[in-house]
Amino acid sequence: MHARQGNVPLPEPFWLAGTDCDLDEFIALASQQTRLSDYPFAAGVASNVPVYDCDAVRRQAADPAALRAVQAEWGRALAGGPGVIVLQRAVTDLAILDHVSQVFRDLIADQHASGSASGDHFARPGANDRIWNAQQKLCLRDPIAFARYYGNPVLAWVSQAWLGPGYQMTAQVNVVNPGGAAQSAHRDYHLGFQSAAGSAAYPAHVHLMSAALTLQGAVAHCDMPLESGPTLYLPYSQRYRAGYLAYHNPAFRDYFEQHKVQLPLAKGDAVFFNPALFHAAGHNRSTDIRRMANLLQVSSAFGRAMETLDRKAMSAALYPALLSLRAQGQLSVEATGHAIAACAEGYAFPCNLDRDPPIGGMAPQTQQQILLQALEEQWPAARLNAALDDKQWRQQA
Repeated sequence: MHARQGNVPLPEPFWLAGTDCDLDEFIALASQQTRLSDYPFAAGVASNVPVYDCDAVRRQAADPAALRAVQAEWGRALAGGPGVIVLQRAVTDLAILDHVSQVFRDLIADQHASGSASGDHFARPGANDRIWNAQQKLCLRDPIAFARYYGNPVLAWVSQAWLGPGYQMTAQVNVVNPGGAAQSAHRDYHLGFQSAAGSAAYPAHVHLMSAALTLQGAVAHCDMPLESGPTLYLPYSQRYRAGYLAYHNPAFRDYFEQHKVQLPLAKGDAVFFNPALFHAAGHNRSTDIRRMANLLQVSSAFGRAMETLDRKAMSAALYPALLSLRAQGQLSVEATGHAIAACAEGYAFPCNLDRDPPIGGMAPQTQQQILLQALEEQWPAARLNAALDDKQWRQQA
């Protein structure tokens, strides 16, 4: 029997506790098998995970209805299916991928030279090199590379499939060096970053909602054979309602260790997964592979991103690059929109409705809309910067 509020069924029990963690129930969910027939757009299934050929996806995307169908299939796989999908050849411009990798290596070298240390949420400090807020750092250091990298439609399509429009792209680079130990099994942001007691303070429907607010992804910046320790997953574990409590439980972590799957990735491949999926970075057993991944954490317009980004500064830096690339015919209108979506704020709220009232609609103009208007009307950079400054002022209380 479900408790009801009006006509809306609420989860039962309303509050979750450690005593609600039932290993047998968890095993029943995690023991499911993925059938290729359930994922007709997939090229295959590997280790219980649907694998997509993005060359085929890009061809299908020429038909908007077919693209929507692919996105719906991705969304179903992430929500009620295995919770993880592999996108082979998500990035085909390996020259820009290598260029961005070098920017990341330069940033890491700068960190070492300055003596700053970057810790890790779920691994021993020093096991890897981290670049926090790699999104902003890449945009400000090399906006041309940012535009070409994030103009990639596949990254936009999968983000839209899980989160809809107005998503907030953030990224953290992780380089797991030879010998780097595996992470412990966990779930991710939001509730995945709470203690068991902290998670238990939230009602059960918030546990269900948390996973809908974030999409986790990783772009492989090098070949990642199994010996290099690509991410470990437990398909279908995202479906376990008490999972934000259960991943702290040694019995559940033991089951993860015994039944996890691991998929090799080639440079340019990407993997995306539900943040409620039990997962962990693997142990780099190689002697010479510095496993580099750009970890994408994409947040819903309706949630709070984990990192604070100066999207006004990013937008100001990106705009001249977009003008240049468009003038040279090196960036399509579609790719321009994707790059802007990865940079500027696409949601109008929160705002100050006294200073920034909605004119001709339900919401004020967003940063993304300002950039698109500037490009359409070929504003000089000074005018765009003034508009961004004015937008920031109008949002303040």
